[in-house]
Order: sequence, then structure tokens, then C-alpha cells
Amino acid sequence: MSEKEYRTAISARGGLLAVNQTPGVAFGDRVMIRDHRDRCRNGQVIRSSRSEVLIQVFEGTDDLDLETTWVRFMDEPLEISLSPQLLGRVFNGIGEPKDDRPPIVSSTRRNVNGSAINPSARTYPREFIQTGISTIDGLNALVRGQKLPVFSGSGLPHNRLVAQVVRQARLMDEEGGFLIVFAAMGVSYADARFFEEDFTSSGVLGNVVMYVNLADDPPVERLALPRVALTAAEYLAFDLDYHVLVVMTDITNYAEALREVSTAKGDVPSRKGYPGYLYSDLAEIYERSGRIRDRHGSITLMPVVTMPSDDITHPIPDLTGYITEGQIVLSRELDNQGIYPPVSVLPSLSRLMKDGIGKDDTREDHPRVASQLYALYARAQEIRNLASIIGAEELSETDRRYLAFADAFDGRFVRQGEDEDRSIVETLNLAWELLSMFPGDTLSRVSETDLAKYRYNDKR
Repeated sequence: MSEKEYRTAISARGGLLAVNQTPGVAFGDRVMIRDHRDRCRNGQVIRSSRSEVLIQVFEGTDDLDLETTWVRFMDEPLEISLSPQLLGRVFNGIGEPKDDRPPIVSSTRRNVNGSAINPSARTYPREFIQTGISTIDGLNALVRGQKLPVFSGSGLPHNRLVAQVVRQARLMDEEGGFLIVFAAMGVSYADARFFEEDFTSSGVLGNVVMYVNLADDPPVERLALPRVALTAAEYLAFDLDYHVLVVMTDITNYAEALREVSTAKGDVPSRKGYPGYLYSDLAEIYERSGRIRDRHGSITLMPVVTMPSDDITHPIPDLTGYITEGQIVLSRELDNQGIYPPVSVLPSLSRLMKDGIGKDDTREDHPRVASQLYALYARAQEIRNLASIIGAEELSETDRRYLAFADAFDGRFVRQGEDEDRSIVETLNLAWELLSMFPGDTLSRVSETDLAKYRYNDKR
């Protein structure tokens, strides 16, 4: 730790503090700032040159008097203490307690600026995770070690959906559930209370570590929060061998903070004002999840990305889609119809689903049933569009069957209770009930064996 304090601050703007005459300061160094009221703030060096050092101040730069501001460079990166006592605790974006309990005291401390998992050390994600939600388990299955974001719009129930996943997620072949690392960036106080109360009432809070940055907290703190949360997840997964589910909400708020800081730094803007390094910055976060060879533990990541103006081509969901292995897309149209969870099946995708389902994982008919449901629902959507033009009474009997299937699919398969935990067997049996609305020769994507074993006896 440096013994020198500098009183050479020259500017403070947008959470950034510029200091000159500071030789030998390294990029990434942790900084302590003492203001005129003798209060301490935390910071980190984000730019270093011979003439000037730029510091991002996690608590913000409001009310700083430059003439009486003292800066000490700690000669070490931002670190957090790690121990099993993290569970059941609530921290802010830089790992300081928010629950009026003492800080974690441990000999184990880690730099929060970890790196992505080495590709040569990765193990391919395979094991099926049952979330109890039919539209995920049946058609967009999540597997252990996967990165599966939730693409949502403002006002849609993405918080309720991920809270349900936290309560219900489990591996089929193991009795123990997941440990949860929950990272909330720029959320409202009401949302933060919702998650804490939901985890408490459902009895899972003891298995959850919460890192919370509220909407009125300094935006700069949001830049550290996902890295702090993933450092805790890596400790729980790869040091203590737990299966960890990391839920992040909202990545869009993180990207907005990144844009704000990059603009204050003077970086050249790119698409919609975001910095050109947005892709690599998001990749640094997402690629810290996964599985490592010869390690029992794993990190499965489910980030929430709210799409401005429901635009899935917006830079944040667009770049997230390139890095992750699929997406769960929520539909405003289904939500307006009162359907929960309003998962839009056709644009949703799980690229690793094929490796986590089937005979040895879920049930032998699962891949073919999912393919058949997709095919029928896609055709039904075309018929719905046609009916909106010419009227349902002008449709053929076959087309009206597709319309009835689409209504039943939305009303029975997609719709389920917020506390309803469907097993994968229940989901697949429900799928067969819907498939039985069609004659056997229409179901071209399932096998004759499937039809004989699972299709309802009342031939239609």
C-alpha cells in the first residue's frame, strides 16, 4: 500500500476524477479518495499516463472539493473477501455490506477483474437443468454451464420469471439445488425489495448472494458489480465445487453506465453512442461462466436484457446474442393477453438444448416433440395472420384446427402459474395432449414408436 497521498486533483466530472503529478501509478490500481469532510470513497485507475491519471470513483464525484481532496493509490487491484459466509448476504456493487451486518473477514481475497475461462480448459455444457417452466424446459432447454439471456421489454414480467427460475431450478440427477449469485444493476428500490422478499418467503435466501446497485446509486458502481458477482460465483463454483446460477438484471443498465463513463472519458462513440469496445466488454463478463474440466462445480448464467423500444436489433441484445448460446424472448402481445410467462416461442432459442435432452437426460421423445411443436406453432401463426385478413370463417377445416391448436398452446402450454413447478415429464405429456389434436399422419416429426407410446388413444 502506498504511503503517499496526493492533493493534485484537477477535475471531477461524471464519476471520473483526474489527478496529475502521480508517477508510477498502474492501470487498474485501487484508489482511496478522502474528501473535505474526511469521508472515504473507493476508486480504480482506468487511464494512466506520465502527465495524468484518470480514476473512476464508485461512489461518484458529487460534492468533491478538488482543493481539499486527498488521493491515495493502494498499489493493488480491487479485491473482495470470499468465504462460505457470503451466502444469505446482501452487498453493494463493490462488495461492501448493505444488510447492516459485518463485512466478510477472510484470508481469501480475489481480484474482481478475472479473465474468461480458457477454452482449452472448458468442458462442453450438457446436463439438463429443470426450471419447471414448460416453454423453457420443453422448447428452449437450459443446460449446466450455459449462457442463456432473457430478452424483455420495459414493463414485462422478466423479474418474476427469473425469480421463478431461481426458486425452481435443479439438476435432474442431483438432490442439491443451485447456489444463486444475484446481481442487480440500476434497479428500482421496489424491484430490489421484490427479489429479497421473494427469496426470503420461498426459503432460498440462505443459498443466495445478492449484489445490488439501485437506480439512484452511482452509475460508476454498476461497472464493477457484475465482475464482483462473478468473482464470488467463481469461488463458490471452482473452489467449493457448487453448481452456481448467476442471474443478472439488467445488462442494459450496465451498458448505459458504460456509455456514460466512456463519454466522460472522451472515447470515440460507436452505434447509438455506445463505445466501440462494448462487445469485448460484455464478452469479458459473459465468458467467465461455464464448466472447467475436472471440476465438479459450474457457473450457469442467465442475464436479463431489456430491449429499448422492444427492438431486438438494438446493440445490447444484438451483441449479447453473438456471445451467448441463445435467448428467451418475452412477448408484449402475450403479456397484454394476460398470459404468464409471456415467452414468445418462435424467436426464442437454446443452441445447446440438443446436447442436454433425450433418452439419457429427459425422455427419448423430447427432441422430436419439441421439433413437432415448433413446426405446428409456426404454421398456426401463419394461419393466424391469414385469418386476420380474410376472417376465420373463410378458413378450411384443417386451418381452423391449427387455430385451435395455437389457442390451446398459448392457453395451456405457455400459460402457467407463477408458483407452478412442472416436471419435464408433465411438460412432455402436456405437449402430447396438444399434438393429439392432429391426425397421426400430420405429425411427421415424431416417430411411429412415439405415436404408439405417447399419443392419446382418441384418434382425431
